[in-house]
Amino acid sequence: MNIQNTTPFPNTGKPTDQVAFHRTELSLILGVYGQMVAAGEWRDYGMSFLRDVAIFSVFRRTAEHPIYRIEKRPKLRGKQGMYSVIAMDGQILKRGHDLKTVLRVLERKLIRAID
Repeated sequence: MNIQNTTPFPNTGKPTDQVAFHRTELSLILGVYGQMVAAGEWRDYGMSFLRDVAIFSVFRRTAEHPIYRIEKRPKLRGKQGMYSVIAMDGQILKRGHDLKTVLRVLERKLIRAID
């Protein structure tokens, strides 16, 4: 019988931190998302929680690139603001300290002329 010692994982002592959306932030984002789904503009979403950024991605169809990304970067809290809406081409549409005002740029996309 052979006994093999297992190699332990290195213990860093501190679990890795990650940025996430708070419940109130998610309710604002999902409110806008629900309006756009009801209008037939958006179809799917995805969320990523990384060490320095939390991303809510919006898709027109399931298997394509996100048309909008709503990002939360706490390190930018003291500078331009930690919330931003980024278009498909990487252009920052709106950035600020208040998520509700940043999300208004997406609500404007919902307003259009009726023939």
